[in-house]
Amino acid sequence: MDLKGKSAIVTGGSRGIGRAICLKLAKLGADVAINYYPGLKEEAEELKKEIEKIGSRGYPIEADISKMDEAKKLIEQAVATMGKVDILVNNAGITRDSLILRMSEDDWESVLAVNLKGVFNCSQAVAKYMVKERKGVIINISSVVGLRGNIGQANYAASKAGVIGFTKSLAKELGSRGIRVNAVAPGFIETGMTQGFPQEYREKILKQIPLGRFGLPKDVASLVAFLASDEASYITGEVISVNGGIIL
Repeated sequence: MDLKGKSAIVTGGSRGIGRAICLKLAKLGADVAINYYPGLKEEAEELKKEIEKIGSRGYPIEADISKMDEAKKLIEQAVATMGKVDILVNNAGITRDSLILRMSEDDWESVLAVNLKGVFNCSQAVAKYMVKERKGVIINISSVVGLRGNIGQANYAASKAGVIGFTKSLAKELGSRGIRVNAVAPGFIETGMTQGFPQEYREKILKQIPLGRFGLPKDVASLVAFLASDEASYITGEVISVNGGIIL
């Protein structure tokens, strides 16, 4: 796989899966705009330094992608800085877990705003550039929870299931313009989010994973890199899971 000469934007790129994606794309030669949420500038700047050591260029850009005006500015700034955008990875996401009887309206709306509306915001903004060039790749990070649901995550599951429907629809809309759109659905990946699980719950989840381990951010990043590359030039509208064979 070779991404030399390519320019990518990764939302929520300063930590976790997003960080691994930024590094993987950079290792393959791409320049990367590292979108980070306000307050995470230090992490984004550290990642920029790592990317530069690899030999690529990193550009930290602050934006709350749940807000349309900030999402537009993110895309505009990335294009102005890098000259173009070939790849958009919609990775930014949050959780606000709670059983439905206890879930607040804010818990519901905040998760949908980032996880689903944020994907719409950034995709719409970047599509205007990609359509003019008649090429581009959009990769949306969904979740195995969006495919199968999970207790206490009705909001998260709804947002990630929405991402899947959005992905398939966008692939049909933009395919004739040379733009591919796919989704990646990670299972339980070792990030700050999953590391905070109680040990008892972690053990319960592990019993449901045939490969016997949680995934690593690099497992997701490797698939994203493949989908971003020309090696996946005939793949669009797909949802590919990276979950160790989990049984839910």
